[in-house]
Amino acid sequence: MALSKPVARALAHTREIKCCGYERDDGLWDIEATLTDRKAYSFANHDRGSINAGEAIHEMHVRLTIDNDFVVQGAEAATLNSPFNACPNVADSYKALIGLRVGPGWRKNVYSQFGHQKGCTHLTEMLLGPIGTTAYQTIGGSKLKSSLKEQSGAGNRLVNTCHALASDGEMIKREWPDLYTGD
Repeated sequence: MALSKPVARALAHTREIKCCGYERDDGLWDIEATLTDRKAYSFANHDRGSINAGEAIHEMHVRLTIDNDFVVQGAEAATLNSPFNACPNVADSYKALIGLRVGPGWRKNVYSQFGHQKGCTHLTEMLLGPIGTTAYQTIGGSKLKSSLKEQSGAGNRLVNTCHALASDGEMIKREWPDLYTGD
């Protein structure tokens, strides 16, 4: 079902987040994310003079290189456009992600290292949400190349991660009856 028809309105802001996962020739995986913010109107900006309608206010990129165990082997961040001259200065600090595992505790580890003034809100936001999901979709879909039911331990990893995968739901009952908790 689609969203309901909105009332008359004018576009003010657009945020685009694009994530891509790549299988590398060396057996590692690159997970890349780009965040772009644009306003539908022009406005003055102290550091850039002005930002024109449709011009990127924020344009930021993150690349994590991870292994099959989801351990970060390389990390890069770049800020191409930002509202303040100081914004790009924090990008190199994201190399501290090397050695962390994308999995349980990921969000807590990322936020403890880059939350508030220790990082960039937008780079950190990409790491907290879409990059982790993209890593799982990329490696899970490409590395295992089998149905969810055939993947070793998939049920244990997925149960109760969303409404469709509730332990008492039809999907779990059908795919992993041993994990089903319903009647």
